[in-house]
Amino acid sequence: MEKYYLVAIVTLATGIVIFGMALTVSRTHTHTGILAPAMTGDPLLERTIRAHSNTLEWLPIFLASMWLFAIYWSPAWAAGFGAIWLVGRIAYFVGYRADAKRRFPGFFIQSLAHFALMLGALGRVTYLAM
Repeated sequence: MEKYYLVAIVTLATGIVIFGMALTVSRTHTHTGILAPAMTGDPLLERTIRAHSNTLEWLPIFLASMWLFAIYWSPAWAAGFGAIWLVGRIAYFVGYRADAKRRFPGFFIQSLAHFALMLGALGRVTYLAM
């Protein structure tokens, strides 16, 4: 199991970042005076909620891809791509909160990392299954 420590650390760091995003959504609700369960009425609140929700939407395919890449290729490379994905998601969240048009650099970074993980895992599993 020791060989998966880095992947586990990236997984746990991802959970911490997701929690931080949720806290930011909560603080933005308070800051704007629009309390839950309301989700509309202020552009900053709407962007913050959307950025957090988008990250949650990516989470299952990212985690599955990262762990399968780690199992079938390399835990170190999986953790590296996973860390890049996480940095991209943070950049996406920060950019989206500032202005919806500023989300693209973070999206690009995380997309490249994710597709490396997903296509790498898919390719390796397919190769081994044949």
